[in-house]
Amino acid sequence: MASLEDLAVSAFINILSAIGFLLAFAVLRVQPINARVYYPKLFISGLTSSTRGSSKGVLRFVNFNLWSYVVSFFSWMPEALKKSQTEIIEHAGLDSAIYLRIYVLGLKIFVPLTVSALLVIIPVNVSGGTLLSLKKDVFFNDIDKLSISNISDGSERFWVHLVMAYLFTIWTCYILYMEYCNVAFMRLHFLATQHRRVEQFAVVVRNIPSISGHSITESVDHFFQKNHPEHYLSHQAVYNANGFAKLVRQKERLQNWLDYYQLKFERNPAKKPTGKTGFLGLCGQTTDLIDYYSQRIGILNKRIDSERQRIIKDPKAILPVAFVTFNSRWGAAVCAQTQQSKNPTQWLTEWAPEPRDIYWKNLAIPFVSLSIRRLLISITVFALVFFYMIPITFVQSLANLEGLEKVASFLRPVIELKFIKSFLQGFLPGLALKIFLYILPTVLLIMSKMEGYLSLSAIERRAAAKYYYFMLVNVFLGSIIAGTAFEQLYYFLHLSPTEIPRTIGVSIPMKATFFITYIMVDGWAGIAGEILLLKPLVIYHLKNMFLVKTDRDREKAMDPGSIGLAENLPNLQLYFLLGLVYAVVTPILLPFVLVFFILAFLVYRHQIINVYNQEYESAGAFWPHVHSRIIASLLISQLLLLGLLSTRKAAHSTPLLIILPLLTIWFHKYCKRRFEPAFRNYPLEEAMEKDTLEKASEPNLNLNAYLADAYLHPIFRTFDQVEMEDIRIDKSQTDKVSPQRNESSSTCSPYNEYDHDSSIYQYDHDDSSFYQYDHNSSHLYQYNDHDSSTHYVYHHGI
Repeated sequence: MASLEDLAVSAFINILSAIGFLLAFAVLRVQPINARVYYPKLFISGLTSSTRGSSKGVLRFVNFNLWSYVVSFFSWMPEALKKSQTEIIEHAGLDSAIYLRIYVLGLKIFVPLTVSALLVIIPVNVSGGTLLSLKKDVFFNDIDKLSISNISDGSERFWVHLVMAYLFTIWTCYILYMEYCNVAFMRLHFLATQHRRVEQFAVVVRNIPSISGHSITESVDHFFQKNHPEHYLSHQAVYNANGFAKLVRQKERLQNWLDYYQLKFERNPAKKPTGKTGFLGLCGQTTDLIDYYSQRIGILNKRIDSERQRIIKDPKAILPVAFVTFNSRWGAAVCAQTQQSKNPTQWLTEWAPEPRDIYWKNLAIPFVSLSIRRLLISITVFALVFFYMIPITFVQSLANLEGLEKVASFLRPVIELKFIKSFLQGFLPGLALKIFLYILPTVLLIMSKMEGYLSLSAIERRAAAKYYYFMLVNVFLGSIIAGTAFEQLYYFLHLSPTEIPRTIGVSIPMKATFFITYIMVDGWAGIAGEILLLKPLVIYHLKNMFLVKTDRDREKAMDPGSIGLAENLPNLQLYFLLGLVYAVVTPILLPFVLVFFILAFLVYRHQIINVYNQEYESAGAFWPHVHSRIIASLLISQLLLLGLLSTRKAAHSTPLLIILPLLTIWFHKYCKRRFEPAFRNYPLEEAMEKDTLEKASEPNLNLNAYLADAYLHPIFRTFDQVEMEDIRIDKSQTDKVSPQRNESSSTCSPYNEYDHDSSIYQYDHDDSSFYQYDHNSSHLYQYNDHDSSTHYVYHHGI
């Protein structure tokens, strides 16, 4: 296991890496040529349109003001803290603000825990001395002397750990309750103060039964006119346009190559681009590449036209799914939150996601196959967890060289080299684990898409759940079990079976050294590397070098990305787990966790303000999952402490720990009943109130025209106006209403086109869409952190 010297080497390397990343960020972010990478929100919000201004020559690309580099290194932290929570919500949305509150929650929990643990538990542990009596049997170092392993069996000192476990649990539950209360309040007020949005009036209906002699459109219209006669407005049939979208993506890829070679020819007219058209350009006939790609695009255009006509004319292209709109929020709420049919598997309704949150490809998945898909994905994830145990075990072998030497003594000459040993034990295990985990979130996100969820937010939450279970089993439990097995292998072979539980109980807290190295790699250097945005920077400049020739192309090359909840939430929850588990067992780990929360809060605040452009707004729908997993971490810490003390002959104090998990489960169930409905349902009282106010303020509002094309598949935006009439909502009604909304009907356009697989679904930032948050937004949302009576004020220019 890692010694103090090994941890010092790891700390030196990671702190040096973090400072290097921050220095590189300070230099790169002030270069005009990098503005679209480090400040894309300025371009998205329209606050600037050029990175080069009036500068000429090399000044258009490089900043020669040396003082700006010094200011850049020290100014990004104050800049990140400058905006209030109100401004964060206005600028980036409620999801981003609530995500930042998770880091604040970590600080609220762990600052008091760290101070009390360092002042109370560590002195008690140091005064134990039991490891000296086990010196010949168990490997340990100076850090282990600060842990509970240093307390002798049956010692009265375990009462201190018991009392502190109760105090830590009470404090954690209190903070969780207050935060759940605040977040639920923020969500309800955010929904209450929003201006009119299309998803407030829309419900998605799945598994529409096939009725002989009736089309899907006719069935939907008849069903809702019969069962919701006073509130049903219209519906939008859903078409299977996945094939069409695939052809359009192929055309875009070919068009990019054609643009590239045309640009190359424009720069050097004397030499026309030629090349081989076979596999990877290595074989085949040499031909004019401009003519080649032009011909391929021409052929593809004919296929696209044919597919477009098929979608319009083929009744089988219409899926048993529809977006149903109502003339009131109250009517939509009743429909979304009640059972529609005697058969509970038909006419299934739920709130429609906002248009930019929809994952259109999954609408074509038959409802009957969803259960099978999810079962197969669950089995695959289960297998993946155990497959990853192989590299995890290998990583642990690096962290436990002493135990490995007992089995493979031929490695001892290399391992015993001082620098090699410090590097292997202090830095390499955390780095290797980070590398093995790098591609996993992407794989789990793809699996979650295959499960058939309709919205990006639901897909990300499911991917986050999978990643959390993976982190829990492989990174946490796997590291403890694998590490202990290697470390104690030699001793176990010569140990009486009755003594094994005792040895495991002593060894569990010794894994804190590995987790400390992991925290330094991932939570210190890794977070500092996040602000550098090295991957987006390289991709942007490669695109800029080869594909960009206009400002529009440059905007398409700029991809700021989003927070990435599917990856970041499980990582966050791992730190909560480590902090809560080791708060009583090995408190020296807590300061490392605190540094992570502080640094990550600053970095992600900066990224949310300047970089990330959230793809959707779920109004904090992920918070119940965050709360539940922190509670799970608390339960794991209690059960682990219970198992540990049960091996240490603490007969008087151990039984009292049984009550703690029961109280924690009761607390979780209470919070679930108290707050979770606010994240699943929309109060009818609130819906009726908003409908009444809107009717009084806008009596001539034409909702039918406002909602007409809100849930039209984005690919149909490429259709001609005549063709769009064939696939638009309720043609019998929309023919009577102009699709052009005037000022009396709405000041906002519900059109949102976003690409989940290619650039064909473009989110138009020049549109007057109310889904866009920027400095000039007409939304004003005020939250007073220092006042117990929270105030929300909303203004919308009409």
